[in-house]
Amino acid sequence: MDGRRLGWRAAYELLALRVRRPEWAFMNYGYASDDAPALALSPDEEPDRLCINLYERTLAGADLRGRDVLEVGSGRGGGSAYVARHHGSRSVVGLDFSAAAVDLSRRHRRAPGLSFVRGDAQVMPFADASFDVVLNVESSHCYPSFAAFAGEVARVLRPGGTFLLADFRPADAVPTLLADLRASGLVLEAHDDVTPQVVEALRRDDDRKRALIGAWLPRFTHPLMRRFAAVEGSRGFAAFASGRTTYVVARLRKPVHA
Repeated sequence: MDGRRLGWRAAYELLALRVRRPEWAFMNYGYASDDAPALALSPDEEPDRLCINLYERTLAGADLRGRDVLEVGSGRGGGSAYVARHHGSRSVVGLDFSAAAVDLSRRHRRAPGLSFVRGDAQVMPFADASFDVVLNVESSHCYPSFAAFAGEVARVLRPGGTFLLADFRPADAVPTLLADLRASGLVLEAHDDVTPQVVEALRRDDDRKRALIGAWLPRFTHPLMRRFAAVEGSRGFAAFASGRTTYVVARLRKPVHA
C-alpha cells in the first residue's frame, strides 16, 4: 500500500478511535448545488445536509425500495442509517475494515433492517449474489487494489443489481478508474464529474469542520485532519479547486445474463 493510501487509512482509524461521540456521523466532502433536492431532514440530520446531499446525488437513478443494500466503507454509519431510514430498503448492511468504526456504528445507528459487519472490501464476507445494490461513498481511494474491489462488487451483486460509486482520484487517474469499472464485468450506465459541487460544499462546510476538529481531536492531529477534511487552505482543498483532483460519481449494472 502506498504512502497516500496509508495516510488516508490512518486518518479514518484516528477518527474511529479518538472521536467516540456519535454526533460525527459522516466523513464525506459533501455536495452543494442549486438544483439539489430540498430534503426533509430531522434536527439530528440537518447539520449533515451537505454530506447527505452527496448520498442523494450518488443514489440518483436507483430505486432502493424493497432491496437488500450493502454499503462498503460505511465508516461511522451515518450514511447507512440515512439510507435505511429514508429509502425504503428491505435491509442495509454497512461493511467497514475498522473494528472501532463498526463498534461505534452498532452502538449508535438505529434503523429498520440496519446492521454492521467488519470486513475487507477486497475479500467481502458475503456469499455470491447477496445484494441488489452496492453503495461505496468516498472509500475506494484507500483500497490497495480497486480492480479487486470491483470484482468483489460484481460477485456479491445479484443479476440486474446496481453498483453506485462516489469517490475522487488524481485527474489523470480517472481513465484508469473507469477502465477498472468496465473490466469488472459490470455495465457502466452513467458517470459524472461533480468536482465543482464538491468544492462548493467544502467551502460552505468549512467553519463546521474546523470547529469539529478543534473541539474533538488532539492538537497534534490537527494538520493531518485539516488536510483529510480538505478545509480551505489545505493541500486537499487546493487539489480539488485547481482541478488536480477529480470527484466522480458512477452508476453500473450487473447484466442479468452473464
